[in-house]
Amino acid sequence: MERLTSFEALGRLRDKINASRDPNKPSITVCAGTGCKGCGADAVVAAFKQELETKGLTEKIEFRETGCHGFCERGTLVVIRPKKIFYQTVMPADIPEIVEKTVLGDEIIDRLLYVDPQNGQKIVHEHDVPFYKNQKRIIFGNNGVMDPTKIDDYIALGGYAGLAKALSSMQPEEIIDEVKKSKLRGRGGGGFPAGRKWESCRKAPGTQRYVICNADEGDPGAYMDRSLLEGNPHSVIEGMIIGAYAIGSSQGYIYVRNEYPLAVANARIALDQARAYGLLGDNIFGTEFSFDIQINRGGGAFVCGESTALMASLEGLPGEPRAKFIHTVEQGLNNKPTNLNNVETWANVPLIIRDGADAYLKIGTAGSPGTKIFSLVGKIANTGLVEVPMGITLREIVYNIGGGIPNGKRFKAVQTGGPSGGCIPEKHLDLPVDFDKLAEVGSMMGSGGMIVMDENTCMVDIAKYFTAFLADESCGKCTPCREGVAQMRDVLQKICDGQGGPGDIEFIEELAETISAASLCALGQTAANPVLTTIRFFRDEYKTHIEEKRCPAGVCKALITYRIIEDKCTACGACKRVCPSAAIEGAKKVAHKILVDKCIKCGACIESCKFDAIVKE
Repeated sequence: MERLTSFEALGRLRDKINASRDPNKPSITVCAGTGCKGCGADAVVAAFKQELETKGLTEKIEFRETGCHGFCERGTLVVIRPKKIFYQTVMPADIPEIVEKTVLGDEIIDRLLYVDPQNGQKIVHEHDVPFYKNQKRIIFGNNGVMDPTKIDDYIALGGYAGLAKALSSMQPEEIIDEVKKSKLRGRGGGGFPAGRKWESCRKAPGTQRYVICNADEGDPGAYMDRSLLEGNPHSVIEGMIIGAYAIGSSQGYIYVRNEYPLAVANARIALDQARAYGLLGDNIFGTEFSFDIQINRGGGAFVCGESTALMASLEGLPGEPRAKFIHTVEQGLNNKPTNLNNVETWANVPLIIRDGADAYLKIGTAGSPGTKIFSLVGKIANTGLVEVPMGITLREIVYNIGGGIPNGKRFKAVQTGGPSGGCIPEKHLDLPVDFDKLAEVGSMMGSGGMIVMDENTCMVDIAKYFTAFLADESCGKCTPCREGVAQMRDVLQKICDGQGGPGDIEFIEELAETISAASLCALGQTAANPVLTTIRFFRDEYKTHIEEKRCPAGVCKALITYRIIEDKCTACGACKRVCPSAAIEGAKKVAHKILVDKCIKCGACIESCKFDAIVKE
C-alpha cells in the first residue's frame, strides 16, 4: 500500500480501483458474518473456492466474503451478481450446482429460493425479497457488497470521501455545525444530539481530548453494532476520524465486547490498512492533523455500556458508573474531555459530511432524521437486522419486513429498546418509530433491540425475565438499583409462582418510581420500563395471576395444569412413553390420565399427542 499524502491521491486511487473492476463480471458474494458462520458459512466459502479452482474459474469469476447481510435466520446467504439472484440456506453440497447452473448459466435453483410466508411465492432477486425491499439500507447496505478485510472495497464505494472533504474544505466548527444541522441523534439509546455533544467537547478546557466508540453491545437479542463493525469497520473508523478532527482529538478508542472476536479481528485489520494508507496516524493526508485509534476489549459487563462505567473500565478500574454532575465531554476518560458515541452513530457521520446535512434530513422525521438499525427477533416469520427510516410504523416493520407472526398466532406485543425498554401492545402498532414517539408510550429506542411476542407470551413472565437480567447485571454501586431491582424481580417471581397477593401491583409501581428517580445511572433509571409498561397495558393479566392463580398464556408452570380429554384419547401410549416423570397412567384401550402430583409440566405430552387430546389449563 502506498501512503496517501494528498486528497487528490485518494481520488486517483479510487479511480484506479474502479477502473480495474468490471461491473458485469460474474461474482459470488457469501455472507460470512457471525450469524451465517453459525449456519456453516465457512464450509460454504471453502466449497466455493475449491469448486472455482477445480474448474479453473478463479480469474473469470469474482468471489467475495462479506459481512452480515441481515437476514441471519436464512443463512448461509449467497448472492450471485450482477444478476442479484438470492439463495438462502445454502449448504456445501449445493455449490457445484450453483456454479454450473446459475453462475455459468441462466438456470435458477428453485429449492434455494426464498419463499414468502404470506403468499407462498418464490422470489428470485435479492431486492424483491420483502425483508430487504421494505428497508432503507443507507448505513448497513454496503455490508453485502464489500469484503470488510479489504480497504480498497470501501474506497471503491466512496469510502473516506467524507474525511477528505472534512480535512480539505471544512473547519472543525463547520463540521460540528453540519452535524448539528443534520440533527443526528445518538443511536446508542439516549438519542442525545450528536452535534451538541461534539460542540461541548470541543469547547471544554484542556488540550488533550479523547474520542470513543462504544461497541459494548449487551442487550439480549441485539447484535446491530457487532454486525456493522464486522461488516463495515471503515465506516466507523472514518466517522471517528472526522469526529476527532472536529473536536480536536489525537487519540481514539474502540471499546468492544470480548465476545465479539470477528468484530475485533476485522476492526484490527481495518485499522492496520488505514494506517498503511496514511488515513490514521501522523499527518493524515499530508496535513498537520494526527490521530490514531486503539481497540480495547470489554469483560462482558452489561453496565459497561454506560458511558462513565465504560471509561472507568478503560482506565483499568471496575466498570461502575459515576454521578453525572460533571459531564464526560468536560471530564471523561482520564478526567479529560471525551466524546463517546456508539458504532451506528459514528457510521452515520461520513454520510452526513460527504452528502451534506440537507440530504440526510430528507430521510426520517423532523425530530429524528436518518435511519435506525434494529435487531428484529422473537415470534416473527423473518428475524434479522433491519435498517428502516425513522418514522416507519411498528406495523410496517412487523408485517411488511418481518412477515408477520408465524403459525397463525396473534400479535400481542413488541418490546423496543432492550431489557430496559417497554412492551408495546397491539393497539399501538401504528405508532411511528422514533425517539420521541416511543418515549410517549413508556418505551425507548435504546440501541435497537426489537422483540416480537405472540399470544402465547406471558407478560408477567416477560417482565420477570428482563428484571432478573437487570438485577444480575447491576454493578451494585447504588442502593436503589442494587436492592430495588432485586426486590422488583422477587415480587414478580412470587406472582408467577402463584403466591401473589393484594397490593403487589401497587407495591411494584411505587418501587419502580423510587428506583427510576434515585438510581445513579441509566440501568437503574430505566429498569422499570418493562414492568411498568406491562402493568399499564396488561394489568388484567397481572390480576389473573394474583386473583385467579392462573396464567392466561399458559407459561407460568406453577399456575397451569395438564389434562387429558378422555373422549379424544385413543390410548396410543405416545404421551406415556415420553413423560420423563412417569406422571401418566393408563392401559391399552383405556383413556389415559395425568397424575397432577407427579407432573413436572414440561409439555412433552402435548408435543407427542397427534389427536389434540391433551390441554393446558
